[in-house]
Amino acid sequence: MKGRILILANSSSGLMDFRGELLLRLKKEGFTVYVSVPDQRKVEELEGAGVIVRPVEMNRRGINPLQDLKLYANYRKLLKEVKPDAVLTYTIKPNVYGGFACRRRGIPYLSTVTGLGSAFERKGLLKSLVCFLYRGGLSGAEAVFFQNEENLHIFEELGIRGKRQVLVAGSGVDLKRHAPAPYPGHRDKVTRFLYVGRLMQEKGSGEFLETAKRMHAEFGDRVSFAAVGYAEGAYEEKAQEAKQEGILKLIPYQNDIRPYYREADAVVMPSYHEGMSNVLMEASATARPVLASNISGCREIVEEGKSGFLFEKESAQALYEACLRFFRLDEESRRQMGLAARKKVEREFDRDRIIDVYMDEIFRAIHRKADRR
Repeated sequence: MKGRILILANSSSGLMDFRGELLLRLKKEGFTVYVSVPDQRKVEELEGAGVIVRPVEMNRRGINPLQDLKLYANYRKLLKEVKPDAVLTYTIKPNVYGGFACRRRGIPYLSTVTGLGSAFERKGLLKSLVCFLYRGGLSGAEAVFFQNEENLHIFEELGIRGKRQVLVAGSGVDLKRHAPAPYPGHRDKVTRFLYVGRLMQEKGSGEFLETAKRMHAEFGDRVSFAAVGYAEGAYEEKAQEAKQEGILKLIPYQNDIRPYYREADAVVMPSYHEGMSNVLMEASATARPVLASNISGCREIVEEGKSGFLFEKESAQALYEACLRFFRLDEESRRQMGLAARKKVEREFDRDRIIDVYMDEIFRAIHRKADRR
């Protein structure tokens, strides 16, 4: 065995779905791989891949000093137990508190910024606190991976840096798993718009529901809007109301989202902020047109007018106009748009190439530690 790698993340699903191939590559290279996640959703799959899972309690949203100090203490205890040669961290709390713990024990770590979150869109104490925590958590990182240039530049302007900054095209997409599917060409002439993700304000769910209501009022059963995922907070009631009114098909979280991509005419991502949208990459790989907010993390994936349409974020009117524009396309134009989406991700978002970058940085970090001894 070459050594031990520990991965700290906030979701077993995100880790398995978007970084499963990296775990397998690490195993293939001879590493023993440990992961620490706060949920059980895909623990069985992780263990089936030969990964050793260590559960941890984590409040994924918000800042609670007592809970966060407990998370930091648990990470320190885990590092002492596992004695990893290197640690990978994903998302804000593992990045921050995992980073602090690794620095304290002198263990090389590599962090990935998967998006900025709502705190960076605000001013005041919360943003200042998050920046302070991030500076401390990432300052000792052997490499900090960014998924789009805007996030990298914002961190640099705020003085948040690791020893190296590395830009990657998100987590990439598994081009074999998400293979191009024939365009549906629905005989019933219904245009199907699909949203995938949590229903919440920052994901543009309000704009999506408003657009669904407006499009149904104008075109009736000639349009269909569906959402796959869980609703958070007030959006649970809003989504149920939309379902009862017949303007939204509400589908719970799915372990395999591929059949839903195949059935869709277009996939919609009205998010306010993204690192690099996995949903858009997967939908594009399936050869489906994509409609997305014109933000970093989305615009890199969409070729305006060719593989999909971009629209102003936080604007129900802009989303409605994009959906209307797509609705008016003929079937062949939609099919060609989907094929262009597939070609785009083949050129730029192949997950295998992104894993190569991670592996290079992991070996660099381990060798740097060996050289310092």
